[in-house]
Amino acid sequence: MSSPNRRRDLDLTKLMMSDYEVTMDGDSLAQFFVKFKGPSDSPYFGGCWKVRVELPPAYPYKSPSIGFTNKIYHPNVDLASGSVCLDVINQTWSPMFDLINIFEIFLPQLLLYPNPTDPLNGEAASMLLKEPEKYKIKVKEFVNKYASDNTENDESESESDLSSYSDSSDNDDNSEKFPIDDL
Repeated sequence: MSSPNRRRDLDLTKLMMSDYEVTMDGDSLAQFFVKFKGPSDSPYFGGCWKVRVELPPAYPYKSPSIGFTNKIYHPNVDLASGSVCLDVINQTWSPMFDLINIFEIFLPQLLLYPNPTDPLNGEAASMLLKEPEKYKIKVKEFVNKYASDNTENDESESESDLSSYSDSSDNDDNSEKFPIDDL
């Protein structure tokens, strides 16, 4: 077994032994789903999403692709496909990161600090910038409709490509991020 495969297996085992519910997608260890709950200090609190993770053959040297299978209203998540525009995943991934980092750090930070200056969902970005209270209400509506514990997560699943979105701005230090809890 090669080193990347050992690392993949180790990271997947650690994720499965954590508090996250992991469901394998068939026999492949490279595709699976993780139940992810919104951070408590955000309008996403109470939401429960099914996140699809696809590990490339070169993992951990190449970043995983992640996407939400049930709808989430967020400037940096494509509403139709669930693809996530996440700088750490797309540009700055390092083999030092593991799968737990995605669910304990990267995704919570994305939900807490959306970047409306580099959106995949232009409507959400515009609303966050111009009408932040209305944005929070819309987020909560989506949580209640698509991400409550009793919602069928497959309701909004599609055959769309859930691969990561490549951000062309790299790490633009001038981009402003808006903490949701300050709205």
